[in-house]
Amino acid sequence: MGKVIITVQMSADASIGPDIGWFEGGEHEYAGEQEIRLADAFLLGRRTYEALAPIWLATSGTFAEKVNGIPKYVASRSASGEPLRWNATALKGDLAGEVRRLKGEHEGDLLTYGCGEFAFELVRSGLADEIRFWVHPIVWSESRRPFHGLGPVRMSLKDSTVFRNGVVRQTYEPVSVE
Repeated sequence: MGKVIITVQMSADASIGPDIGWFEGGEHEYAGEQEIRLADAFLLGRRTYEALAPIWLATSGTFAEKVNGIPKYVASRSASGEPLRWNATALKGDLAGEVRRLKGEHEGDLLTYGCGEFAFELVRSGLADEIRFWVHPIVWSESRRPFHGLGPVRMSLKDSTVFRNGVVRQTYEPVSVE
């Protein structure tokens, strides 16, 4: 059975907004690539899909071929009716039921990027198995934060990895939503 893993890049002050000019590459990127290599599919909210699809569709190379070939499942409350590209399928009907079905169909990870409404709904529904925060050593001061305005999420720390460039990956298991 597949695991739903929420993964999010953020600054030390928890900025996760669309202006990620603070993001710098480094040795932690190998671990991020491994995260993708272990994924059977991407499970994305509409906004994240719309942000990532044009970037990856315009990228070439062996790793881009891997990313572009992975199935993507897109959840949207405001679907535009346009056909999805980037090897993507729209999730229809009951979100929780669809994600449970996908967890049963996939052996590997179902990787979710971002930490907004869609990720919160996965946690609230008890469908998220892990949340991975990749904390970068910079203060950026954007207003967007993980689960911003959606309510407290209690978590239990499973693992923490510190990379030489100062990035820290913290892996949590969601415990409850209050």
